[in-house]
Amino acid sequence: MKLNYKRTVLIGLAFMSILAFWQFYDQVIPYILEKVFGLKTFTANAIMSVDNILAIFMLPLFGAISDKTHTRLGKRTPYILFGTVAASVLMVILGLFEESRNFVAFIATLMVLLVVLAVYRTPAVAYMPDVTEKPLRSKANAVINLVGYIGGIFSTVVMMFMLKGEKNELGETVYSENQSFLPVFIVIAVFMLLTVLIMVFTVNENKVLAETNIVDDEPEKATADGKLPRPVLKSLVLILVSVFLWYMAYNAVTTAFSRYCPNIWGTDLGTSSGYLLMATVVAIIAFVPLGFLSGKLGRKKTVLFGVILMTACYTSVIFIHHETPLMYLIFSVVGIGWAAINVNSFPMVVEMCSGADVGKYTGFYYTFSMAAQITAPLLSGFLIDNLNAGYRILFPFSVVFSVLSFMTMSLVKHGDTRPVKKKSLLENFDVDD
Repeated sequence: MKLNYKRTVLIGLAFMSILAFWQFYDQVIPYILEKVFGLKTFTANAIMSVDNILAIFMLPLFGAISDKTHTRLGKRTPYILFGTVAASVLMVILGLFEESRNFVAFIATLMVLLVVLAVYRTPAVAYMPDVTEKPLRSKANAVINLVGYIGGIFSTVVMMFMLKGEKNELGETVYSENQSFLPVFIVIAVFMLLTVLIMVFTVNENKVLAETNIVDDEPEKATADGKLPRPVLKSLVLILVSVFLWYMAYNAVTTAFSRYCPNIWGTDLGTSSGYLLMATVVAIIAFVPLGFLSGKLGRKKTVLFGVILMTACYTSVIFIHHETPLMYLIFSVVGIGWAAINVNSFPMVVEMCSGADVGKYTGFYYTFSMAAQITAPLLSGFLIDNLNAGYRILFPFSVVFSVLSFMTMSLVKHGDTRPVKKKSLLENFDVDD
């Protein structure tokens, strides 16, 4: 049993398209809301949180709907294709309304765009486990993540070259009043569309499903009516709670670290960006090796290894009281830990369901992660504002939630990978698998 890397990369183009958008969205839209349309930070943040709120309800819904879809294009492809086409068109329209400074039309278009993205995000992620044998899903998820992050890098590079900004006295990037964002909207929209069209024209979903013919032959998993045996249901709940907890820890850091650095260490925003970029780069490098590691060590052990690394890093920062190059090493380890968790946690969730429910369970996974991304900034922000420790509470906060995630994950008994039995002694030396 070997992973079809070419097909996995091509399926990953849908995820690449999605991450290209979110990288652009997270960096440019808040700036436009605050600097172009003059919104207060709280209002801008409220608008930026709409996508996470929509995701809680819409991702499991459309995951389940796509499970029951049957068309000539397949069950996931129609959502991915038509969703991307609609999103690309809306991106250009959004850029035009920004250019004309039409705030009402801009917000209305943005809301429709976020709904469209929520419709096809789960089908895009569920595509991989649909066509990948269960023991290979960690490897495949590593490849998917690597391909996806390339989309994020593409958007970052486009913004670097097409948006000319300057640093103000706070270290923030600001753009001139004559800066046009429309060309960037267009380039990202075209990139999103092209990547998905390549996927659609090179991978025939129905044909691949027929070729792989993945059979759910393990009685401990979900039955045909979608019900889980009680022990498996317990494991599913525990891993979803774990997802929520480690996202609480990680997202609290990523959302507040740009303010932690100037408040605690007296540095500018560029310092925090550099450390977070280091974590991202190392995570990208680590995705595929950790996918292979999980095949040897097991998914659960690899995830717990990642949680231990993250907890150790959060704890170490508590005792660092000034800027130091050591932070680059710490955030490099954060990147490895986060990659170990992400490569394996999603395959563990979909391992527990029947093939007919992959979309629904994918939605469950993202519901818990999105709920954490909504809760973490609010709860950590409340503690920062109301405790005498101020921003120093940030990393103890993350340590607590990271330790809790280790405890709940330790209790998970299902969803782990099972090594494929080799037919002969010589096959144990086959590193291509």
